[in-house]
Amino acid sequence: MTLRDWINELCDALDIETELDEALVLDVARDVAHGVERPAAPITTYLLGYAAAVHGASPATVEELAGRASALAEKWDGRTTEVERVEDVDLGNGDDDGLVDAD
Repeated sequence: MTLRDWINELCDALDIETELDEALVLDVARDVAHGVERPAAPITTYLLGYAAAVHGASPATVEELAGRASALAEKWDGRTTEVERVEDVDLGNGDDDGLVDAD
């Protein structure tokens, strides 16, 4: 069984259809695992998916959101108490403040 087979089977089990750039997700997970700590990688990828769902994100927007996560991981020093705001991106929903609403 390949990774692609697993993704297809998992999507079937979760009753979802999605375009997935697995290389992008794996790159973010790697950046976070190395820049923050290993347990942060699956949590980050979950939150990336959640952000994509909340914003009805296109593949291009998912790429932008993933870039934000990787950039944050690269500058993370473990002592940061306030996250700097990264450049705003139009998420296509009229909400361009760059923040994820947790409704």
